[in-house]
Amino acid sequence: MSLQSRIEEKLQKAFHPERLMVINESHLHAGHQPDFDGGGETHLRIRIISSAFAGMSRVARHRAINDLLKPELDAGLHALAVEPFAPGEPTRW
Repeated sequence: MSLQSRIEEKLQKAFHPERLMVINESHLHAGHQPDFDGGGETHLRIRIISSAFAGMSRVARHRAINDLLKPELDAGLHALAVEPFAPGEPTRW
């Protein structure tokens, strides 16, 4: 199972989102370091809408997701962009 799929599964179980997208953006970072070709799953973006975030601050939402995904971050996930929203909140996507 890919890292992206594992993260999607964890987010589904923890937050029961109305909408979830986990996007691999690793290719956008090719060449940022001499030995990185943009392959693999090193840079991911999470876009999530969940009622679990209602009443939570933006920082609290990010902490909840980062805490859930700490094992993946510790295992080598280099960058994680998080866009968490509660239902009814405006998004840019």
